[in-house]
Amino acid sequence: MSEAFDPAEMIIRFGERAAAVKERGMPPIEGPERAAWIARTKLDFMDYAMLADAEASLVDGILTLRVDLRPPAAT
Repeated sequence: MSEAFDPAEMIIRFGERAAAVKERGMPPIEGPERAAWIARTKLDFMDYAMLADAEASLVDGILTLRVDLRPPAAT
């Protein structure tokens, strides 16, 4: 792994990917292919957004991503 790897920059890139998924247009598809595309888009956004919220650390060459999946505390 390159010494120039920055986990914080990776987290930013995942945020940019999540935004891109939200902004991309739907291709001209119908029927089952349309439903599959919509499902895939929802999963892509969820995955990218979750990683964009992660806390990243790189210690001794091991990248660790911490993602808090607990529901928000009631206020």
